[in-house]
Parts: sequence; structure tokens; C-alpha cells
Amino acid sequence: MKILVAVKQVSVLDDEFEMREDGRDVDEDFFEKDLNEFDHFAVEEALLIAEAAGDEAEVVIVTVGDEDADDALRTALAKGAERGIRVWDDSLVDADSIAIARVLAKVVERENPDMVFTGAQSVDFGHAATGMALAGLLGWPHAAVVSKLEFKPGNERATIHRELEGGLEEIMSVACPAVLSIQLGINQPRYASLRGIRQARQKPVDELDLSDLGLTAEAVKAASRVRRMYAPEKGQAEIIEGSVAEQAARLAEIVKELRGA
Repeated sequence: MKILVAVKQVSVLDDEFEMREDGRDVDEDFFEKDLNEFDHFAVEEALLIAEAAGDEAEVVIVTVGDEDADDALRTALAKGAERGIRVWDDSLVDADSIAIARVLAKVVERENPDMVFTGAQSVDFGHAATGMALAGLLGWPHAAVVSKLEFKPGNERATIHRELEGGLEEIMSVACPAVLSIQLGINQPRYASLRGIRQARQKPVDELDLSDLGLTAEAVKAASRVRRMYAPEKGQAEIIEGSVAEQAARLAEIVKELRGA
């Protein structure tokens, strides 16, 4: 039994920041980098399943990123995963979710896991597209925002609970292997112990490039590109006080002002 967990090192903005000269991203000097919050829950869910299965299960962490992403990878390994995989190539610098999914699909083919977990989304871009795209490329079932999972190694199906709009919850079963995008709150992620952090430094990490996966730079060319990124001007808020009639009168004035009357 093997569970492959795809994780991402995300960039969190400082309170004050400046844009790059090309206007397409924030200057790297104003980033703080860490393991994606949603991925903590995905890693924990995989570890819980593996621990319940005993020696029969293995948790493998994979990330797509340069050497800086090793910190996020080692954080996941320090929690208890057995080994890691880091894929990088300079042609992946501007890769979008679809390109990343193509890379992960090749890793899945290489590893042949029984299940693949991702975080429901990343906290930096929030596309929530990688898991779905990966499942599509593999031809596997997929479920997003999984808030509860019932699965035992060897089972042909997994029972999942999904969060829907309006506070609704959906219970469904999916055939395995499957790609599941894990939601916040599904569990209580553990902290990496000092012992786990030391052990993580010794755990094997395969460093792969596109050629190792049989991919070319053209194959991971981004289907989308960032044309411009900027911080919009902040609007103004007004607290309308007084009686109902006075509030209504003020609202009418605001509407006229917005219409240019």
C-alpha cells in the first residue's frame, strides 16, 4: 500500500511589499515561504491511514520546485513520511497548474501508488486545479474538498464526505485508486518533533528532472500566463447611523453620487 502526497511550498506576503519590475509578480524579497497550509492536512490523513495499516503502508511526498522547496519537503518528511521526490527543471519556472499536473502524472506512473492526496488548494494562488487536472490526465476518479475519509488499504472503494455550498455535506464513494483533494479540518495535523526533524535530514529524496520522467520543456509549457499583477486601490467605507428614515435618505444620496447625478 502506497499513498503519494503532492505538496507545495507557497509564498506568503509580508504586510508591506513591492512588485517586480515586469509587473507580473511580487518581488521575491517580500515573500515568506512555507509548506502550504492545506497540505499539512493531506499529509496527516495519509499518515493516519498508513499507521492504521502498520508496516504494509508507505507514504511518499512529492513536490515540484527548486532547491528552496526542500524545506517544505523535509517538513512533510519530519512528520513521518518515508521518502520524498523533488522534480525541477528551469522550464518549470512559469508553469501553471496544468503543467504541474503533467509532471505529477508522470511521477504517479513511476511510483504506481494506490492513492494520491493533494491539498484542496494552495494559499498563494488558490486555483484548486492541480488535483482535478492530475486525475483527468490519469483517468482516475477525483473528489475535492474532502472533509472526512473512510478508507483501508486493500479496499476497492473509499467513502468520503465533501463540503458543499450552504453548509451541505455530500457522502459518496469512489473507486480506488483515486485522487483526493483534502480540505482543512479533516484532522489535526501533528507537529514535527525534534527527532522527526533530525530523521528527515537522513530520509531519501529523489531529485528528478523532466528527462527522468520522459517529458520535454514543450510538454510542460504553460497554457496560461500572468499578464499583470497589482494591488487594487482600497475603497472607502461609511457607517450610516440614525433612524431608519435617515439611513434610507443617506443611502439614496450615495446611489445618486454613484450614478453621477
